[in-house]
This record gives sequence, structure tokens and C-alpha cells, in this order.
Amino acid sequence: MSGPGISVVICVYTEDRWEDILAAVSSVRAQSRPALETLLVVDHNPALLERLAGEYKAAGDVRVLANAGPRGLSAGRNTGIAASGGEVIAFLDDDAVAERDWLRRFAEGYADPRVMAVGGRTMPVWASGRRPAWFPEEFDWVVGCTYKGLPPGRVPVRNVLGGNASFRRTAFDAAGGFATGIGRDGDKRPLGCEETELCIRLARARPDAVMLIDDRAVIHHRVPGARERFRYFRTRTYAEGLSKALVARSVGADKGLESERRYTTRVLPAGVARGLRDALLARPGGAGRAGAIVAGVLTAAGGYAVGSVRARRGGARFRAVEIEDGKGATKGGRAV
Repeated sequence: MSGPGISVVICVYTEDRWEDILAAVSSVRAQSRPALETLLVVDHNPALLERLAGEYKAAGDVRVLANAGPRGLSAGRNTGIAASGGEVIAFLDDDAVAERDWLRRFAEGYADPRVMAVGGRTMPVWASGRRPAWFPEEFDWVVGCTYKGLPPGRVPVRNVLGGNASFRRTAFDAAGGFATGIGRDGDKRPLGCEETELCIRLARARPDAVMLIDDRAVIHHRVPGARERFRYFRTRTYAEGLSKALVARSVGADKGLESERRYTTRVLPAGVARGLRDALLARPGGAGRAGAIVAGVLTAAGGYAVGSVRARRGGARFRAVEIEDGKGATKGGRAV
């Protein structure tokens, strides 16, 4: 097998996703390009840790370990990075399944030594069986999926999306790990942007670094019924604004909001226009989609404003983390 060895990290936190976790692992084990190993990192849930350890006790290609840092997705990912042996580390959400060529597409991207990260395309699997008529494709990031407005093909981007992404190990050597205190923490407010902050920090540490998205590296992400509702849409867009404020404080508004400016000035107005056109043509959901886009922008802007004030008053709110080689643990890096 040519190309880099790839370790896959899946961070888990609740037994409510037991069947999803098993499906995610099975999809990795069925890859056309085998993973070097799969690491299940359990976020401060001893019962789930014990249950998974028993499930995969005889599996030589699956390792189960506890999050060695504070509660949350970022620390879990850092624990997986530290414990892994691959030249490349890929991340898969615990409620997603990867298509058979997922890792093969990632590996192809690393043929260019300048490439430090490769992401893929994440497709929603709606609990109701189909997309809600009011839900705009431009906001699929709300449910952790690839959204309308991202360029097609294999193209350079500012940042990859964390639930379907991979990084060279040397990327973490150069920039440190995921910042703790910025991303998801179990069932608390659905914050995000930890991969955005990392990729911007990586580009600063390695100006020659290239980040790619290859839309042939596909995973299918389950969207539960609660996340198909406008209430979650509003909560998630507000949380995204809070997260963007933290990122902007860390890396500066120019870099922190570089991609978002194009998105809000080009992609979203076009989405509103399509929704209004569909409403005029009496197509289902057109007015709802246009309204949801406007509401999403306003809610995210409100979150950004509140987050900016909090960041200025509260000082450092999260920490970049250095990865400790080969110990399965992390150590604190600089405050951000």
C-alpha cells in the first residue's frame, strides 16, 4: 500500500449513539484503503468506555481510550492525535458513516508534500427521510454537513470541516493541536469553529501549507429529528456567531472572517433570491428558505456581537494545545 499510513480518530461521549458508533467503526473497517488503526476516544463517560472496551476487546485494529484532557471534542481529538501512530490522522463523527473510498481520496491528496490537511464532503441523512422544505442548503453546516457555496472538486480552502477531515501529523507539530474551550462539550451549547482556528493557526505557522477539500471523500451524517427544527437552527447559528468571535479574537478578524465575507455577500443573497423566486412560482418551502437565511444571518450576527463583548471583557477564553508524542496525553500550550 503506497502513501501515508492513516489513523482514524472517532470521538464519542454518549451511549445514546451506540448503534451509530458501531456503524462508524464498521465503515472505517470496510475501507478500500485500510486504516492503520481506529481510535475511539471516550469523553469522560466510564460506562461507555467500559462497554466499548468490551465490544472491541478482540479487535486488533480498534483501540478504545479515555479523553486525557478536559471535557469536550477538542481535547478528545488531541488525545487521539497523541495516541495514534499514523503519518496522517483522519477524523470521523460518531454519528456518520464513510463511503468505501473515503480514506483513499484523503491519501491521494497527500501526494503533494505541501498539503497539510484534506477534508471531504458530508451529506445529511435526515431522520424524517428528507430535507425539511424550509431548510436552506446554504446552512447545512448547521447540521454538520457540506453546505451550498463550497467549491466543487478537489480545491484549496482556508479550512476543512472537522467531522470529515484529515491532517498530516507534522501539521500538529507546527501549529499545536485543537484549542480547548472553543468547540463542542457534550450536550452544552453547540459551539464550533475549532478546526477553523486550527487551520488559520497552521497557515500562519506554515505559510506554504495547503488545505484541500476533495468532494469525492464522502461521509453520510445522521441528522436527528430535533435538529430538523427551527429552534435548533436558531440555537446553532447563534452559537456559531459566538464561536466566530472567539476565532476572530485569536487570529484577527481579517483571517477569522475571510471566507465568511464571501459567503454572506454572495452565497446567501443568491439563496434568498432563489427562495423568493420559488415562492413566486408556488414551489414548496421557497419563502421559508429565504426567511431562514435572513434569520440565520441575523442570529449569527447577534451571537458574534455578544461573543465579541464577552471576549474583550473576559480575556483569554480557550487554549491552544501542544501534542505530546506517543504518550496518549496532551499538555497545555499557550493561552489564546
